Amino acid sequence: MKTISLILLLGISIFANDSAHEFAPSKECQKCHTQIYDEFYGSMHANATVDKDVIHKAVWNKQVVMTKTEQYSCGKCHTPTADNLDKMLKPGEKAMPDAANATHQEAISCAYCHRIEKIEEHKQSNTNIISKTPKEYYGAGRSSLDSPYHKIKTDENKNFKNGNICVGCHSHNVNKAGLNLCSTNVNSEMNEANCVSCHMPKVEGSFSSIIETKTHAFHGFAGAHKNSDMLSKYVNISITRNIDNFIVNIDNRSSHALLLHPARMAVLKISVSRDAKTTELEKEIFVRVIGKDGEPAMPWMADSVIKDTMIQANEKRAVKREFKLQKGDKVDVILGWFLVNPKALESLELQNEKVATEFKVFKKESFSF
Repeated sequence: MKTISLILLLGISIFANDSAHEFAPSKECQKCHTQIYDEFYGSMHANATVDKDVIHKAVWNKQVVMTKTEQYSCGKCHTPTADNLDKMLKPGEKAMPDAANATHQEAISCAYCHRIEKIEEHKQSNTNIISKTPKEYYGAGRSSLDSPYHKIKTDENKNFKNGNICVGCHSHNVNKAGLNLCSTNVNSEMNEANCVSCHMPKVEGSFSSIIETKTHAFHGFAGAHKNSDMLSKYVNISITRNIDNFIVNIDNRSSHALLLHPARMAVLKISVSRDAKTTELEKEIFVRVIGKDGEPAMPWMADSVIKDTMIQANEKRAVKREFKLQKGDKVDVILGWFLVNPKALESLELQNEKVATEFKVFKKESFSF
């Protein structure tokens, strides 16, 4: 087992976040970190519980029905501030999500992430080791800072410095069948383009009312659910025109696949406008489907990848269409996704949930000839 230090993202395993701890409520951070708190409050980190995320709830409910489980092992990364986290993760114990438990509803809190002392690497998933000192927080600043409300450590945490604090939860998640359900394949030693530099870019506004700064790291956490526009610059779209056809080129310049969760489905929409007529061409679908015995299956049952057309890290994907372009034509290209593959909506009882059924536009480009 290799031990590494930290900074901010996703994972799951039989190993817990080392144990249950007491954390200051995120609401306490609002007074001094107003803009950051507002960003965080609307983020998926703050809304990771089964009571706030309808997609997560649907999958969890399915697991309860199919496996009769009485242990919310997802709590390792979805409710790591839970006061009964140990019971959620220790074999033989019983602990379920509790809407009335304030520590559950804190989800992935401010104090939790900023108390990650180091990260242990494990085969099934990584483990965040939490500092045992309450109100002593790690940060990414270049020098130590003072606060009347808590201590701040800025020089002692490797993963906060290199921007990969997220790999405790967002590195990989291997199920009991040995299938890696969701993996970023991010190198924990990356120093330039890292988790934070892309998903928490610098934005205008002071990080604190006590110490004024021009910018701060965005705490809305850009991703598939929200603020994906911040990530669109990492994917380039271009067109190559040939005599009888054309090719849409998608250049994924990020260090991981376009979408990671196996429930997602990306779609490339292509249309050609000529004079007053618009022709919709065949859509290109990008998925990673996990399953068992050749059929799609839920994460706890799947033992193989039965289809993978997802655009991978640093991949340049060429999508060819047999359509002869003429002078004056305009080609419109839209790349986006569904958070839940439409084929899975009914089985998860999500067909009436907007967040699961809406198409999220990631990037649009138009090309005139």
